[in-house]
Amino acid sequence: MSRNHLEPLPRTGPRPETALPLAGSTHVWFDGLADARAAAALPEADRLRLSALRPALCGLTLDRPRIMGILNVTPDSFSDGGDLPSIESAVIRARAMTQADILDIGGESTRPGADEVAVDEEIARTAPVIAAIRAAGIAKPISIDTRKAPVAVAALDAGADIVNDVSAMTYDPAMAPLVAARGVPVCLMHAQGDPKTMQEAPVYGDVVAEVADFLRQRIDAAREAGIAPENIIADPGIGFGKTLQHNVSVLRRLSLYHDLGCPILLGVSRKRFIGAIGRIEAAKDRMPGSLAVALHGAGHGVQILRVHDVNETGQALRLYLAMHEAEQDA
Repeated sequence: MSRNHLEPLPRTGPRPETALPLAGSTHVWFDGLADARAAAALPEADRLRLSALRPALCGLTLDRPRIMGILNVTPDSFSDGGDLPSIESAVIRARAMTQADILDIGGESTRPGADEVAVDEEIARTAPVIAAIRAAGIAKPISIDTRKAPVAVAALDAGADIVNDVSAMTYDPAMAPLVAARGVPVCLMHAQGDPKTMQEAPVYGDVVAEVADFLRQRIDAAREAGIAPENIIADPGIGFGKTLQHNVSVLRRLSLYHDLGCPILLGVSRKRFIGAIGRIEAAKDRMPGSLAVALHGAGHGVQILRVHDVNETGQALRLYLAMHEAEQDA
């Protein structure tokens, strides 16, 4: 590991006076760390990094989890490829995602074994859809899910607000300067290998720490490129170059990634490990398992949940928060 990582132990329910909110959460707190230290004994900078409310994202406060709705305009995504064959169908889907806080538009599948899509084709799939969503009066923040700077340029010009890069800006050297120049938020995701080969026997010594080290390095690189700290989001990359047990290990210790000091995005929806554990073959039948892991993420203070089943997740999250948020005076 490049350095030790602080791992707060997340708790919900009545909060003791000595406890701190986890990354500014309204419903998750901590008063101790995995190494048995008390939160109150930490240096002030460490306490602040773990407890401070993260800056708002495109006007969205991050004191509670926000839902990022997946809207893939691809023929070959693992669970919804080909579901949206036209611009009109994509706009209809966007309207139907009433519980989404953010819409995430993707034009290149990053499922295991996926082939790369040419830049022009990816632009043709995504930019017109983004423009049509904006023309339809849908004002929610839009994220463009791409590794390629030209695709991000076209998407931002069409009305997107956020760049979601599964390569953490390692694939295209033009991505970091673009994000810095545009002053937009960027999500940096961990992956071992590329989509074509990433599930070919991935190996780690300590997957939780190595993911954190990689994300810290990419956050530092983003800042060195001129990207404002408040515009950086981190994603541990569940399913990207990780076995079932790697995924479970990262999920069990999600709270450690708050030590990065930025919002955490969790994308687990319908992924293969859910099917393996839940014994469900078809990806579209993995909604209940996806909800379970999303709520687990909420319990670790994750700020953004990237999901396919948007309205179902919204309903579950509302119930979860009603039972875990700090009580308000009547």
